[in-house]
Amino acid sequence: MPIRFMSAEEAAAYCGMDLEQFSRLVQPNIPLISIPSPAADTVPATRYDRHDIDAWCDGFKAAQSTKKPTKTAPGHTAPPKNTARERGLVKRGDIWHINKIYRGIPIRKSTHQTDRGEAERVLIQHLAAIDQGKDFGLRPKHHWKEAAAKYLAENQAMPSIQDAAMHLEALEPYIGHLPLEQIHDHTLQKFIAERKKRGKNVQAANGVSARTINMALELVGRILRKAAFKWRDELGLTWLDKCPAISKLKEENERRPPYPMSWEEQRLLLKALPYHLAIMALFKVNTGTREKEVCNLRWEWEVPIPELNTSVFLIPAKFGGRTPSSGVKNGKDRLVVLNAVARHVVDTQRGQDQVYVFAYSGKGHPAGIKNCLDRMNGHAWRKARNRAAEQYQEEHGRPANAGFAELRVHDLKHTFGHRLRVAGVPFEDRQSLLGHTSKSVTTHYSAPEIGRLIAMAERAQETDARQVAAPTILRR
Repeated sequence: MPIRFMSAEEAAAYCGMDLEQFSRLVQPNIPLISIPSPAADTVPATRYDRHDIDAWCDGFKAAQSTKKPTKTAPGHTAPPKNTARERGLVKRGDIWHINKIYRGIPIRKSTHQTDRGEAERVLIQHLAAIDQGKDFGLRPKHHWKEAAAKYLAENQAMPSIQDAAMHLEALEPYIGHLPLEQIHDHTLQKFIAERKKRGKNVQAANGVSARTINMALELVGRILRKAAFKWRDELGLTWLDKCPAISKLKEENERRPPYPMSWEEQRLLLKALPYHLAIMALFKVNTGTREKEVCNLRWEWEVPIPELNTSVFLIPAKFGGRTPSSGVKNGKDRLVVLNAVARHVVDTQRGQDQVYVFAYSGKGHPAGIKNCLDRMNGHAWRKARNRAAEQYQEEHGRPANAGFAELRVHDLKHTFGHRLRVAGVPFEDRQSLLGHTSKSVTTHYSAPEIGRLIAMAERAQETDARQVAAPTILRR
């Protein structure tokens, strides 16, 4: 049986012509195929497909048998027309699409080309890939850009899909053009180096943290594993033969430990904060809520408990937050019980706004319209903690602890958890009050259970009669 892909000399001999006749009659009407070599440094060979030659010959013979004899110059017989539909191309709007069954494998996809010649080249590449897979077991090449798009399409319902899209956008300039086989630690080095130098927003202008880079690297590893073990092409072959191990950066040197405040530090911080942040911080340090939960807290989430003459907040699992589909971190409704301080904060906010408990109408918000803050950790927070640290040094004659000078909003939650532990609150109750996931913690509470949690939350107060003295925090 003749070989499948032929050089010009072999194709001319196959047609029974000399090279000059082949170049004049056949060559202009069949595509020249570039066959990639398995070796990356080898120049692809150019060949003619025997199937294309056979199709031309059959068409030429049919045209000759039905054509009326005419006086034409010798050697100038026109070849048969090779229509796009015969090739397996269909034009939809301005774009050519492939609709063809080749060697038993259906190919139905867009070429993303408006020019027919370019579309035919895309089709030929698909046919060559099928031949390589069928005849030699070689995988068609899949690029990172294709894999990233497939991952996003498959995970639209994932709560963190917006974060994944952000990381994929950052990776695109560095590996988007690469085949999956070429993505490994070495090809990711430029991405890592650039991200260490600069980020995409004001906060990360001087580079992002190792944790942020590692989240992108974890996503690369996840997609490569899917390509190696799950995703398969038309031939039943996985997109990737072997999945490389993607190394991650060390985070220990950058990770800041939690910093629970002392009562003195809390006093100085609340005094330095502007009023709208001070009441949010006071609520947070007495409820253990997360930043987005406080910023988005709504009156419609308040649930009265008549038996206890109080109320609680039940935050929906997907209340929004950073993205419309995000919400409570553990994916479950979040019960927020109020001790005396938190209840007082809520009562002072009643009537301020019909929607949000902590509404705000300051800088960056339309005049006369109140809505919620996007975050507490902004310019005002950072200036306030600096003033609080300076006041601490002025009052005590020594510099404030570095953790207090760089206090994060999330440290308010750690402060609440630390005070619960010091006050002897049992572990399971601390889990419930902090909104942590636990197999032993239920999401359904009776009035007596809520009463018990409120009593436990009261222990976090400095003025609680059972707490003889404020807890001492030992630090270097």
